[in-house]
Amino acid sequence: MGKANQIVDEDSIIQVENLTKVYEKIKAVCNVSFDIKRGEVFGLIGPDGAGKTSIIQILAGVLSASAGKVIVAGVDVIKNPENVKDIIGYMPQGLGLNLYDNLTVEENIDFFRGLRKIPQDIFEKNKKLLLEITRLSPFLDRQAKALSGGMRQKLALICTLLHLPDIILLDEPTTGVDPLSRQDFWDIIYSLVKERKITVLLSTSYMDEAERCHRVALMHECKFIFEGEPDKIGNLEDVFIEKISGKKDYIDLSLYKDKKSNESNEFTIVCDSVSKVFGNFKAVDSVNLQVKKGEILGLLGPNGAGKTTLIKMMCGLSEPTTGKITVAGFDVHKEREKVWPIIGYMSQKFSLYKDLTVIENIKLYAGLYGVKNHNYFEIIKFLGLEGLENRLTKDIPFGMRQRVSLACAIFHNPKILFLDEPTSGVDPVARRKFWEIIYKLSREKGTTIIVSTHYMDEAEYCDKLGLMHKGRLIAEGTPEELKEKAKKLSGSLIQVKSKDFYNLYNVLKNKFKNINIYGKRIFIRSFSPEEDIKLLEDILKSLRISDFEITQISVPLQEAFVDFIRASENNYV
Repeated sequence: MGKANQIVDEDSIIQVENLTKVYEKIKAVCNVSFDIKRGEVFGLIGPDGAGKTSIIQILAGVLSASAGKVIVAGVDVIKNPENVKDIIGYMPQGLGLNLYDNLTVEENIDFFRGLRKIPQDIFEKNKKLLLEITRLSPFLDRQAKALSGGMRQKLALICTLLHLPDIILLDEPTTGVDPLSRQDFWDIIYSLVKERKITVLLSTSYMDEAERCHRVALMHECKFIFEGEPDKIGNLEDVFIEKISGKKDYIDLSLYKDKKSNESNEFTIVCDSVSKVFGNFKAVDSVNLQVKKGEILGLLGPNGAGKTTLIKMMCGLSEPTTGKITVAGFDVHKEREKVWPIIGYMSQKFSLYKDLTVIENIKLYAGLYGVKNHNYFEIIKFLGLEGLENRLTKDIPFGMRQRVSLACAIFHNPKILFLDEPTSGVDPVARRKFWEIIYKLSREKGTTIIVSTHYMDEAEYCDKLGLMHKGRLIAEGTPEELKEKAKKLSGSLIQVKSKDFYNLYNVLKNKFKNINIYGKRIFIRSFSPEEDIKLLEDILKSLRISDFEITQISVPLQEAFVDFIRASENNYV
């Protein structure tokens, strides 16, 4: 999305004009223009490889641009990249990637103080503030490597913000973090934006995360395809798909979800008190789970929750420390040679041979499974891979590679299919097409499917969900059942919209206990929604605020997951 005229908005603290970045023959950023106002939370939204990280690194002065203009707080970053580093905070992608694992929390903070040459009085003041809002004070003596993913990100944020910059650049800061820590992370961001007018530019591939930003730019293949305010756009994934495909009704998955596979009370998979221990670490903790024939079960949870370990045990690739797993009536531990021919497994990591063509990869796996005289065109057509048969796997788009991986996993017509985060980093169009295929396998062939994911919006596609946290299965049920259970735990969800939402939040936080900011909206949990809506209306009228909107909305799965984590840690579930 290029802008012909030079950006002159004096209120803009970041101004980008016709920015381009080329790596040899690969275009990472293509003629991108945007501006960000002081105190705004701006999101770069898109799949892996869209160009988000390249933009952030250029703004941070750590990557040179091929062309364009970038002004950050008055500094021309293209001409003087070093001059911007003292006025920004930059947190790279990865869980605490900027930390030193063998240093304690306090030692990491002290190291970054020295790196930034922060005066002692300012350092002590900022350190106290940041430890308070991150609640890391009790862990000052703990080594960084012993922290959870969420705690690592909070420590990384402290180290990024020690000099309290006016601008912070965050590259996928919550990827793989548990929902409760993710909520804490956003509370910290909003607090800094509200109190100190800090400007935030962050990248993410989560659509539900995008809704927390004040303004977003949707990125696809190095370009901006749309820019706007999430609360005015509607469903961001639908907008993304429409902009890429040119269709408003591209693959309506509700048609498949509502069409259940033949009802069966037969349990294809049964986990009975299954645990897996590595040394002193319990990766899976006493999981009980039953999956029916033809059902799509989603294992939902952050990195380290135990999803992959549980799937590997179900596949017979790892033995349970305690407990028993049966698959199609076979004991996986004792009869794995009977289990392997009837299952398909698509691993989290890319498992294809990149220097083989698509058809060569499929034939290789056919040989491994002992499948002979098969009509290869049938599966090529089923997965929409026509025309790609003779192309090297490394030369086809990432979403198509995922379909080839799926072809290799289902070539022998397995009764049960295990998919470990199959759409991570894939663009929404490819992701929705992938789910259409999953539904066809379930609904038309009766395949039982276990899919792990940390995309909350993707979880809505599953017939049933198992929410995992710290190795435990903390909740189980359909998406709607889990939302209803969450209402019983924390109340219904009231959404308040108003232009002056920060000042309104300051008033309402003294009236309501469970309240937080969500983008430009305010979320309030209530066990008496009708009474509280009336109270809210009276408060807003007393403040002479006429421009407002109060509605009771469904509890998003992200919020529900937070409810279940809090409840499990208080032994309520």
